[in-house]
Parts: sequence; C-alpha cells; structure tokens
Amino acid sequence: MQNQSISPKPIRSLEDALERCQLLGMRVSRQRRFILELLWQANEHLSAREIYDRLSQQGKDIGHTSVYQNLEALSTQGIIECIERCDGRLYGNISDSHSHVNCIDTNQLLDIHIELPEELICYVEQTTGVRITEYSINFYGYRHPQ
Repeated sequence: MQNQSISPKPIRSLEDALERCQLLGMRVSRQRRFILELLWQANEHLSAREIYDRLSQQGKDIGHTSVYQNLEALSTQGIIECIERCDGRLYGNISDSHSHVNCIDTNQLLDIHIELPEELICYVEQTTGVRITEYSINFYGYRHPQ
C-alpha cells in the first residue's frame, strides 16, 4: 500500500512503536511492552491466542483479556497491523502501507513493500475517477508447488 498523503513517521522498529504510544498518550504498560516486543521478535503475523501462548511460554504474566484489550488499542491507534481473515484476526508489526503474499500451503502471511508504476496509478484514477491515495495488493501462491 502506498500512501501519498502526509502521515506520521512510519513505525519501523520496537523503539518507534514505543515512541508512538507515548506521543499518542498511551500508557506503555508492562503487558503492552510484552506484546510489542513479541511482535518485533517474531516478525510474523500472529493471532491473539498465539501471542498469549508465546508470552506464557516465556513466563510473562499476562491474561487473555489483557492481550485482547492491548491488541485492540494498539491496532486502533495504527501502531500495529490487524488483518481480518476468515479464521480470525492476525496481528503484525508493520503498520505503514504495504502488501501481502498469502502462502496457501503454509497458511503464512508475508509482508512486502510494492510500489506500482505511476502510469498504472494514473490509469486506475482515469478509469475510475477516484484519486488513489493508498493501495494494497494481495498475492496468493504456494511455497511448495504441487
């Protein structure tokens, strides 16, 4: 997804995420920090249950409700990504505009930054009459061809 409007500095690291929380007046609680640290360490899309399980395995003291509430707050504020899928929500650490590769055989969701040629964006705008400000592309394929 490409964003051509003025927006805050993209969140590219754990430090950026923590800074954004503070700028937005969000308390950086121990539980919130646990979740953000895990998302940056894992560097993959995880469900709330997977986040809870991994934090529990690490010996972090956090409840189910706290995980869900913090994920909701962080994604609502644009600090983390929330993707709605038919099998539930997945959370990732990249919050700025980007696209995804959906791996059908492994059920992985991979982040990728794609910039479309300006001519293509102009064509879409001319064809639809809509000024494009952002975009996201979803690719689908197999990691292990059948």
